[in-house]
Amino acid sequence: MPYLQDATGNYPIERRAGEIERLLAQGAAMEEETRRMFDRIGVAPGWRCLDLGCGPRGITDLLAERVGPTGSVVGLDRDPVFIDFARRHATRGERFEVADGYRAPDADGSFDLVHVRFVAGTAGEPETLIREMIRLVRPGGVVVLQEPEWGSLRCFPPHPAFTTLADALGRAFASVGADVSIGPKLFPMLQRLGLRDVAFRPFLLGFRHGDGFADFLPASCESMHGAILKAGLLDQAGFDASLRDCRAHLAEPGTLFTLYGVFQVWGRKPA
Repeated sequence: MPYLQDATGNYPIERRAGEIERLLAQGAAMEEETRRMFDRIGVAPGWRCLDLGCGPRGITDLLAERVGPTGSVVGLDRDPVFIDFARRHATRGERFEVADGYRAPDADGSFDLVHVRFVAGTAGEPETLIREMIRLVRPGGVVVLQEPEWGSLRCFPPHPAFTTLADALGRAFASVGADVSIGPKLFPMLQRLGLRDVAFRPFLLGFRHGDGFADFLPASCESMHGAILKAGLLDQAGFDASLRDCRAHLAEPGTLFTLYGVFQVWGRKPA
């Protein structure tokens, strides 16, 4: 989830060692579903694409692969550390700029596709963000969002520490005005904002010990340590104990968990 503190004033994700790795693992876990979304939308060679709030990579590499040498891909993020990492690891000519996704510098109607993932539901002000996306996309172009629905974040068998951390994480986002169950609300929102041919595609991922994203919940709570404590959701001793016990449970060979659901929602700007 990208940093946009200056855009919305209260974004709770903290800079810490390991955050880039967490975001890259998230992207890798969702790569297959992102490619399927491209197929549904019809992303093609030559398209000009923009990934707002791209973090250290976002989906820029997948877009660049799809649009080929005749297309172009730009990634924007507020965090200069993320942008520096993205520039150093670009392999297909992707361009990255430090910029506010809610007030992007690019000209109106510059892109065939404008995308965000986990920005509208975590950085807040979703309608402001979507209006900016609409401004940036050309007539007939596509506005695309991938956003969460928190209710499916569960582990099997259940464990109190997992439940405690999942609840604290969701409530920490809510404490700063975020909506981590915004996914299903985007379909009518895009229609109301004037987009045409609005479509959606939900998916749910599951993980077990040893999978690349198996540490999602503890790692995400570490990235929101300050927000969780500031909101009084856990004290330091409870936070440390819940992390320890949750990681121990997730390390058991028989433990599984499902991630929050993800809603892929897109629509076209009227020609």
